[in-house]
Amino acid sequence: MRIIDRQIGSSVLLTMVFGLAVLSFVLVLGNVIKELLDLMVNKNLPLGSVLLFMLLVLPFSLTFTIPWTFLTALLMVFGRMSADNELLVLRSSGVSLLRLCAPVFVLALGLSGICLWINAELAPRAEDKMLSMVSDLAMSDPMALLTPDEVIDTFPNHRIYIGAKQEGKLKDIIIFEMDGEGVPTRRVVAKEASISVEPQKAGLLLRLYHARFEDRDESDPTNVTKFRPGLVVAEGAYRLSADKLFGATKHTKSRRGYPLSEFAKYMADGAGGEPLKAKVEYQRRFSLALACVTFALVGVPLGITAHRKETSVGFGIGIAVALAYYSFILFAQVFAGNPQVHPVFAMWLSNILFGVFGTVLFIRLARQ
Repeated sequence: MRIIDRQIGSSVLLTMVFGLAVLSFVLVLGNVIKELLDLMVNKNLPLGSVLLFMLLVLPFSLTFTIPWTFLTALLMVFGRMSADNELLVLRSSGVSLLRLCAPVFVLALGLSGICLWINAELAPRAEDKMLSMVSDLAMSDPMALLTPDEVIDTFPNHRIYIGAKQEGKLKDIIIFEMDGEGVPTRRVVAKEASISVEPQKAGLLLRLYHARFEDRDESDPTNVTKFRPGLVVAEGAYRLSADKLFGATKHTKSRRGYPLSEFAKYMADGAGGEPLKAKVEYQRRFSLALACVTFALVGVPLGITAHRKETSVGFGIGIAVALAYYSFILFAQVFAGNPQVHPVFAMWLSNILFGVFGTVLFIRLARQ
């Protein structure tokens, strides 16, 4: 049995590692690299910062890719063994299905422990570090936050367009101030501007040159072509709030930025005035970690039932199951602040439903 355990365990593990590498470095990090190349070229972001940022993004992808690739590996390995009648031979020799799956459940428990560590400690600390990197970038080089020839929506209630950056100056600036519904209320146009940091006020200061301020027309407030001329200045100051960019310097974190070791204190301090959302976030970390065990219950019987050894079949079933599973997690996160939908329970609903479904399938196969 040790040989069989090693064969099944190594097959699942190797298949999973290969899939994990493909998903992490091609699908996930590939998209990140595409975005970061723009930062390197247009915003002069150092290569070391880009590589560090990629490493910090990886824990967030592993939260989903580890369970998903484990499920896909189970479907492919047990589908092939079933198609080649290897399972039939082993069970005819008196080996039970539960005994055959012993290495699978050992792997599932180990992977769940790894996912719990990632969700509880590694990913929150990585998010906190990323916020610090963004804040450091804003502090050291605020000009890098503004990209020419595109609409910038980084700053709340503002849309900014910059024609060019030359010799440390911004050229041809257009700033739209927006109300809470996204309707422009004021337009500021300047030929040139310089930028500096105001960390005490968590914002940026634009020194505008040859600027004019225009307010919207009261009779037709949504028509930007009817802005009324206002103040014209040769030189003036304009402040932009950047609370999110400077959040790390003020030691503020999002709910996901608190590791599990600090979460109890965060809850005791009021959880930012949103205790229900904090409870949902707390449960999310454990629920996602248990996905590997749930997928083990589902993946083995589905792989045997599919009775196919084609890679595409296992991959397709894995996508369908993973999408259905994570849809409940997404639902709980979207309605985390609504007590009427019981989001804490909804966070566990996918594990309950898929766990029961997989257990029923597993028992039926074991009795055959």
